[in-house]
Amino acid sequence: MTEVAFYHLTKSTLEQALPLLLGKTLEAGKRAVVLLGNEDRVEALNGALWTEDANSWLPHGSKKDGQAELQPVWLTDKDENPNGAAFVFLTDGAQCSDLAVFERCFELFDGTSDEAVQMARTRWKTYTHQGFDLTYWQQTDVGGWRKKET
Repeated sequence: MTEVAFYHLTKSTLEQALPLLLGKTLEAGKRAVVLLGNEDRVEALNGALWTEDANSWLPHGSKKDGQAELQPVWLTDKDENPNGAAFVFLTDGAQCSDLAVFERCFELFDGTSDEAVQMARTRWKTYTHQGFDLTYWQQTDVGGWRKKET
């Protein structure tokens, strides 16, 4: 069964937090699909991943770059898995129609947005009713993550 982990962004933006999580994904030998709300967000994140940390390189691509099957991290606004990813990252309220094809799902949401928090609560309830194993992670003051009891 797919593990679903909620990541409550309270100390950083998606553009700051996501590269760290994707880096750990690649270190674990896994591929990722990052599902965003629209094509503009895909291209904005695509650019941000090239410039966020000048000391690191995170291999990724989008429809604009092509060759999805070769990309370790695929950025998209479509419900797809063209690179055979084991992990899916859901952002901007994007949804995946078949979480069962993934080992892990990361639900990242903006803790400063009441709408995003409410959507995350609704999705938590939905996933609970569907029988998924859920965890909740909150950012710490030092930039890490702490698993919270639910």
